Order: sequence, then structure tokens, then C-alpha cells
Amino acid sequence: MSDACFHCHGPDKNTRMMDLRLDTKEGAFSVRKSGAAIVPFKPDASLLIQRIEHAKEALRMPPKQSHKTITDAQKRTLRQWIAQGAPWSEHWAFRAPVRPALPAVRNARWVRNAIDRFILARLEANNLLPAREADRRTIARRLSLDLTGLPPEPAAVDAFVADKRPDAYERYVDSLLESPRWGEHRGRYWLDAARYGDTHGIHVDNYREMWPYRDWVIQAFNRNQPFDRFVIEQIAGDLLPNRTLEQQIASGFHRCNVTTNEAGVITEEIEAMYAKDRVDTTGTVFLGLTVGCATCHDHKFDPISQRDFYSMAAFFRNTTQSAMDGNIHDTPPMIVVPRAEDRPRWYELAKTERDVKTRMETARSQRASQLDTWLAAPERRSIAGPLGKDAQLFALDVSPNAKLAADVTYEATERPAIRFGEKAKLEYPSQYYFTADLPFSISAWIYFPKGEGSFAIASQADAKDKNRGWVLEVAGRVPSLRLTGDDGKSLQVRTGHLVQLKPGNWYHLAASYDGTREKDGIQLYIDGKLMELQGSGDPGFRLPGDICNQSPLRIGNEGSRYFPGGAIADLRIYNRAITEDEAVLISRWPAIEAAVAKETPALTQEEREAFTLYYLHTKDDQFAGYKKELAAITSERREIRRRGGITHVMQERADQQPFAHILYRGMYDQPRAKVEPSTPSVLPPMPASLPKNRLGLAEWLVSPEHPLLSRVTVNRFWQEVFGTGLVKTAEDFGSQGEAPSHPELLDWLAVEFRESGWDVKKFYKLLVTSAAYRQEATASEDKLKKDPDNRMLSRGPRFRMDAEMVRDYALSASGLLRPDIGGPSVRPYQPEGVWEAVAMVGSNTRFYKPDQNDKLYRRSMYTFWKRSAPPANMDIFNAPTRETCTVRRERTNTPLQALVTMNDVQFVEAARNLAQRAYQTAPQQDSRFQFMAGRLLARSLDVKELDVTRRAYRDYLTYYDSHPEDAKRLVKVGDSRVEATIPAPDFAALTMVANQLMNLDEVLTK
Repeated sequence: MSDACFHCHGPDKNTRMMDLRLDTKEGAFSVRKSGAAIVPFKPDASLLIQRIEHAKEALRMPPKQSHKTITDAQKRTLRQWIAQGAPWSEHWAFRAPVRPALPAVRNARWVRNAIDRFILARLEANNLLPAREADRRTIARRLSLDLTGLPPEPAAVDAFVADKRPDAYERYVDSLLESPRWGEHRGRYWLDAARYGDTHGIHVDNYREMWPYRDWVIQAFNRNQPFDRFVIEQIAGDLLPNRTLEQQIASGFHRCNVTTNEAGVITEEIEAMYAKDRVDTTGTVFLGLTVGCATCHDHKFDPISQRDFYSMAAFFRNTTQSAMDGNIHDTPPMIVVPRAEDRPRWYELAKTERDVKTRMETARSQRASQLDTWLAAPERRSIAGPLGKDAQLFALDVSPNAKLAADVTYEATERPAIRFGEKAKLEYPSQYYFTADLPFSISAWIYFPKGEGSFAIASQADAKDKNRGWVLEVAGRVPSLRLTGDDGKSLQVRTGHLVQLKPGNWYHLAASYDGTREKDGIQLYIDGKLMELQGSGDPGFRLPGDICNQSPLRIGNEGSRYFPGGAIADLRIYNRAITEDEAVLISRWPAIEAAVAKETPALTQEEREAFTLYYLHTKDDQFAGYKKELAAITSERREIRRRGGITHVMQERADQQPFAHILYRGMYDQPRAKVEPSTPSVLPPMPASLPKNRLGLAEWLVSPEHPLLSRVTVNRFWQEVFGTGLVKTAEDFGSQGEAPSHPELLDWLAVEFRESGWDVKKFYKLLVTSAAYRQEATASEDKLKKDPDNRMLSRGPRFRMDAEMVRDYALSASGLLRPDIGGPSVRPYQPEGVWEAVAMVGSNTRFYKPDQNDKLYRRSMYTFWKRSAPPANMDIFNAPTRETCTVRRERTNTPLQALVTMNDVQFVEAARNLAQRAYQTAPQQDSRFQFMAGRLLARSLDVKELDVTRRAYRDYLTYYDSHPEDAKRLVKVGDSRVEATIPAPDFAALTMVANQLMNLDEVLTK
């Protein structure tokens, strides 16, 4: 009925026909003029039956134009249901799960835990027997793959097989649950749901630094964090009282969405897009509902209204995040994540910084008497320059007598300034003011002209040397400083797109560089206020070479770019970096200069404050000491930050309460009614005691009354182990989703998980210790007929491994896999041109350069994930792009997959390394074959398999004996060490045998 009827007779009032609802009991049973759609016990009197069985096609439902059909079998089911009284209850997923009684079974000896009773009851009802228990080697491999994502070590398998203790199975399971690989494997599934990636995803798809969030997920699973806390911290870790660094990192779950910095986008549209993504992701991951279907209209199949959707969106529309990501790796809001060993010092520095700033503020308030003395002294009337003569390198002469170039005029309007014509060039002889290793600052008052364009405020760049030098400019109304060194490579930092200069206004602009050759060493100030910045290039980029050149100092132009209609006043260059306080002082210098001759009593409050700043920064030795302390703290913090990482986090706005507008037909420019944060009306209401923000939403999700979170979660966990969820449509528990194969089991597991304290490891142990899990995966003809997709679990799980597992399996079995956990993402081998094919010019992920050494052999979950071009060898194995939330991957089998596992450098190198280990470990060929089988299959080859392997080896050896150059090329594939003492033909032949074994269906299938 959901599929065939609800579009016209369901929740959406905009598509509802004849004002008839069949999705509610009231609508389906209410008596209309012509009768009731459903009359209990009377199918022939029910309009529903009359219309779906009507002889005339024009009156038969569903209508032909709907392209929907109801089969004869479905018609019989509906007739039988009504004849039995049409028992009605709300959709199963919207009722809170209640622990059902364990069903009775005939073969109770097969049962190992509660799961088995539900499985066996269904099998017995269908006259099916469970499969026998798999042998220990098969089970050892299966458990290792399910709990760690990696094949077992042969020694561990042998020990398990030999362990005769009654609890040997549980001991083996416990050892796998305690492995740090457990958290990596569970975390990999979660990264799909979180749509984690290492790039922004839209426009130039630049690098985004988020790996501390990925590492937090791994650590959370490894420490077995209760799942309810896991959920709360990811949705609202930033809102928790006394939040920790880890809880802030966790809130990055909703910062993993794709973002953009395209200049032509409309802010309101992008903000609506971000909010929709967060609602859709929350709906999929925590509710198992397609709430996004209500973006433009009421949901057509589930009782989720458009108001429900935008009430959910309100939770996510109160963040400080800008719509524009700045094309930078650290788009605010973000936090620094120091290494664990650096954190005590990091926190100590933060405290010291607060203390120094407090002492500075105290100094300000205690200098009244000294200031009065200084103000009254003659010295005050002879001060020159805001930072003193020693700091100043250049000051632009702005006076009626200044020597100005053609089309440059002096004017005295609001302030003495020089105004620039269409192509005015004001130049001064070349001066070595700036070098890449020395700090400097430049400041000026500028009048921003009307019209659009790219304007040069000041520059010293050599066009003949790929623009080596520097330029202070305004492009797209956004100020920036660019430093260019060797080979045209540059650092460029600009203010965010939301901080745009308005034409026809005066601004004080200051840029400061600390000589470190890094983007973090550049600061921009507007009217004395430090700006949030965006930049280009890799975060670890250091400017190469120098910026020194022979070009003149240009004011109001950069060779071919000018400042038409603009004006500049009080332009100055300094020989050091400046602080925010000093930027304020410099911006107020004209006021100070104008008041120099005034008597102290005549000074205005503003002028007195300006003189106070000047005194503190140029005359007060104690204050100068504080500044040095702050500079040292800043330098040390930067070193700690460089060693660690940063990550994107959520941050709530403090200046307003969360709200959203219902968008007519989902259009960003058609806002309608304003709505406050709320949850879907079909679900239990959020208690009034909870805050109307993301923290309240998170607490509501994990509440005992909630019908969906525990069900949806245990279903995904089941899917990870058995290949298919009890509800196959893991992303949709609504009326369009597939009904549970074992509804009572799903509810039992949901209650068990919640009442266990949301214990994830305990839950997985329950799954893998069941008899259902331990079955052989072989299927009889009868089972293939009655249970073709193994939905009744008449046999053990068997399916092709996911993309990451396929690669990790090869690396682990070969001995190449590196054990390191966490850290920045890595770039293993990849075909040339994959990134270039999709990247825009200027993207810092345009060119792919593989890493070297151990980074090539890290686990696949650490592979750099460019969303517009995900890792090619994983994409072919159905890995998602991570542009949107994914909780159920496709699983296909294509020839391209065989091309990857047989020819990709990573896999050929793994085969070569496995062959090398076999050659060095075992003295005879048969024992070498068995060594490889043990690592790949967790068992030995039988007689027939061994014979096939010998023949394959002989064929390969014959070829390579006669083609020695081919052999040499093969054994050099990859960057790992090659054992030169092994004869190349033997080595190559054994490598090809290893490659064949690695491509067995038994290896690629769990």
C-alpha cells in the first residue's frame, strides 16, 4: 500500500486525492458518502477492494498513469487481511521496542545464545535446518575479519585450533576485541556515515584538515565508549558543560559535510544546503528515515511534514560556521589538537597567556599618573611615528608639497590623502625593505573606490622574475597580502569573503609578516581589528627563496594594476610584525598627530586613549616586557601546533536562539513561517526539560522512549557482520523500506543493546558467539531455493570484502602493513592523472604525489580521501565518494576489480613481498606455497590445490627463465626493499603464484 497507494492517499496533502488517507487508521476506516475504504471483516464492502479489483480499467486503482501495480497475490493478501478484521497498528518502526519473549524451538541443543532462538524458530517454520558449525580455521579467519578487518596471523590461528579449553572460542574473541585494530575497523564503517573526507568537496576541492576527528572515532571504539555518549558528543560535544578537547573534536561529525568557496554562490543558498545535509545525515544515521524527502513538501510515504524537516534544520542553523570555506585547511570554527605529549605544555601556555594579558590590562589601568606626567612633558609634542623612529622604514609623504606622479593628486577632505587616477603610477626607488626571513608590516588608510576590480595598494614585485616580491591588494573587495619567492611560488593570505570592503568608505588596512615563511606568520587587520583569514597552498608550505628584488616601491599600482578612484593616507612600513594593540595604535595615529600640540586638559577622551596606547607601546619598559612574553608564547604555541593538527568543530552562535524558516518548495529565497527547533511529530516529543539546541536533540535521540536509535544502530552492526541488515534498507526504516526479516529479534537486540549500557563490544561479542554466526557458509539446493539471499540465516555469512579490507588484506598477508594508528592522511600508489582530470587550476589537490617509505603501507582508512576523485582502487570496489552520508554500500563484482587486484602496484608489490618472505622462510617450494596459503587462507593447501600451484609455478618459471628482463622488472615493482640474493626468475615465478593465490575467491570473500 505504501508503494502503490500512499503517493495519492498518504501523508502529503499536496498530492492527496479525494481527501482520502490510507496511511492512518482514521482515514482508512472512516465512513464516506460512498462507504468506507476498509470495512473490517467485509472485504466486498470495502471500497479499497472494490477499486483495486474493479472490472473497468478507468476506475481501477492504482490508475494506469501512476505506473504502479498491485499483483494478484497482493490483492489476495489485502482481501484476507480485511476478512480477518483488518487489525491495525502504527508503523512498526515508530513504536518503542519492547523485549519479546524468546521463541520456543525444537532443536534447543543448537542454541548458544538468545539470537539463535529467533533464527532457529524461523528456520524450523520453513522446514530448514541450520548449517553445521564451520571448522576452527574458517571461524578464526571470519572472526578476525569481522572484528579487526584484517586476516589473522597464522600463529594465532594455530593457537586457537590447538586450544582445547571450554572457553577457547570466547578467549579468541576477547583477544580480537582488545586489539587496537578493532577501533580502526569499526571506525571505517562510521567514516562512511559521517561522510568523512580530506577535502572540501565542492569548487576547487582543496585540502581540509580533519584527521583528528577520524582518530577520535578510532579511539572511542577502542575504549568502548558507551554508544549513547558516542552519539551525544558527536552531535553536541561543543555544548557539553566543562567540555573536554576530545568532546570538541567529536563535534566534528557535522563539520564533515562538503563545503564551497566559489565566489559566485549565494550565501543563503549554501547555508540552506549545509543545513539540509545535516538534517539528512542525522535522519539517516540516527533515525533510519528519509527525512530529506520533506525538504520541498510533506513526505509522500512517511508521516514527516515539511514543518518537521525545517524544525529539525533549526538545530543546525545556529552555527558560527561561514557559508564560504575560504579554500583553506582550517576553516573556522576549528581547534588546535596538540600531540598528547604536548598538551600539558599547551594548556600551561594558555594559562600563562591569560595571566600576561591580565597583567597588561592591570598596567593600562595603573599608568594614569605616569601618563599625565608624560603628557605634560615637552617630549610629547615631538613624537614621530606610531611605533617610534627605530621601527619605521618608510612613511608616505602626504602633504601639499609632496612630489607626486602624473594623475596623482593631493586632497584634504576627511584626512590628508593622495588620490589616484585611471593609470596613476607613484613609485619610489628600490629599497630592500622586505626579505623572506625578516619580519615587516605595512599599514595605510585607504579610500575604497566605487566599482568592482582588483586593486593594488602597494607593491614591490618583479614581473620579469615571475613576480618575485610582495603586493598588498584588494580583489573582490577582499584585502590580501601576497609574498612570492622562487619559481613564482607564493604565500597569499586574505580576509574571509564575509569581510568585504564597501565602496565609498575609508578603511585602515594593516598587514604583518613575522619572517617564518608560513601562512600562519601573516596577519591582516582592518580598522585595528584582527581578521579571520583564508589562504591558498598546502598547510605545511614554506615560501622558497627570497622576495627581495630590484623593482621600485610602487604605491597605488603593481605594474599593470592600478587603484583608480582610490585614495591613500598615512602609508607606513615597519621593520617588525605588529600586534593587534599596535594595529589599533597605528590606525589612531592621525588622531594622535593632530592632537600633539594640544594642551593636556584640552585632549578629548578618544585622544587621551590614543596617547595611552602610544605611551604603553613605546615608553613603558614593563609593558614591553609583557609583549615579549606574549611573542615568545605565540612562537612556542605555533611550534606545538605545527607538530600536532587542527580539526573542524561545531560552535553555537551566542547572539541568537536557534530557528529556521520553512522554505517554499525547498527554495532558499522563498522563506515562509519561522520555526523553532523541534523533532518529528510522529516520534515521541522532546521533553520540555531539554534545551532547544543540538544538545537537547542528542539527549532526545538516546532517551529510552526513542523507538529508532537503538534499532537503527543494531541493524547496522548486524549488517557489518552478516552482510545484510535485519532490515535490508539500513538507511530507511520508513514505509518504503524493507520490513525486518526477524522483527522480534531486531527488537530484542535493540532493547538488549540499550539495557547493556550501550556496550558496543558486548553487543558484537553477542553476535559472533551465536551459533547462527558460526555456521558453514555452504548452501544446499534446498536452501538456495527457500533462502536464496540467506535472509533466514540458514548458513553462515559469505560476501566479498569491502574495498579497504581487500587492500589491507593484501598488505597484512604480505607483511607490508604498517601498524601505526592515527595521524595525517597518507597518499599511497595511485594511477597518474586521476586528480588532475577533475581538479581546477589553483587547487592544492590538483596534482597527486605519492608518499614514500612506510606511508605507502598504512591501513586504507588513513588514505587521503579527495571527494571529487576518491582513491581509485577503492572506488572500483564500491567505496563511496563521501560527499554524502552512506550507511549501506553497494556490492558489485566487475572485471575492473580483477584488474586492480592483479595489476595495481600495491597488489603486485604485496605479492612480491609475500613471495620474498616465503622464499626466505621456507627451504622447499611446497613449504613456500603452504607458507603463503597460511597467511592468505588461514589453512594449508590440499593435495589437488598443491598440485595446481606446482604446475602454475613451473609454467611461470619456464617463462621467466627465457625472459629474464621481464623477471627483473616484476620483482622491482613497488618501493619496498627487494631481496637481491633471490634469483630473479625464481622470485618472479613465486611472485606470480602469490598473485594468483591473492586473487582466489576464498581470499577476497569473507
